[in-house]
Amino acid sequence: MLVLRNIAFYIAFYGGSALISTAAALASYVRPAWVRPLCDNWSHWHHWCCTRLLGLTIRETGTRPDVPALYAIKHESGFEAIAMAHTFDHPAGVAKAELFDIPGWGRAGLAYGLIPVAREQGAKALRSMLKAAKPALDNGRPIVIFPEGTRVPHGTRPPLQSGFAALYKLFGLPVVPVAIDSGQLYQRRLKRPGTITWHFGEMIEPGLPRDEVAARVHAGINALNTEPKSDLGVERNPDEQTD
Repeated sequence: MLVLRNIAFYIAFYGGSALISTAAALASYVRPAWVRPLCDNWSHWHHWCCTRLLGLTIRETGTRPDVPALYAIKHESGFEAIAMAHTFDHPAGVAKAELFDIPGWGRAGLAYGLIPVAREQGAKALRSMLKAAKPALDNGRPIVIFPEGTRVPHGTRPPLQSGFAALYKLFGLPVVPVAIDSGQLYQRRLKRPGTITWHFGEMIEPGLPRDEVAARVHAGINALNTEPKSDLGVERNPDEQTD
């Protein structure tokens, strides 16, 4: 059953992804206004495939603020990157600049309002990011970032990338640490049923010293970071909502 679930997921999700990503790339040239709904629908399709085909339950704990904020998110798998547009309302994600060199995807990402960052360019990169982020900030869109810089295994707690504190200061927004425990279930190849939790931590006000905000965010994004389980075959609770 587990293998059949995965086969169904890979066929449905990646088949749909090929169609939607092609449409978004074309729309970025001829009708940019269509890029957002196409990208949002791609994320919604992923959610449907996860809950209906993989048997995953997606839940949220904690409280989201009702003001614009910078969301600093734990990064354990590809799940949270794809689920971003389903979880947030038109998020402006900070992504490494190399991704925008991908033909078609790069134009679609910029049209959606993603924010490229060239980490090796230092202060110049920060100025470019602020310029790219200005429309999102002006429109009160949520800004999302993976402060660890890359995917990390569940149970590990690497330090935050050095540029995170600079972005916190640059954007002047409160920051919300978001923990997620996707790594044990949403693995690179064989994905397993169970519950993935987004936990929204306590909002941290802007203007704090670098070391203090880094420590609080690091603790917040690791709130669900337990030791990896030896038995990953966690069954979904049928009484929990899957949509």
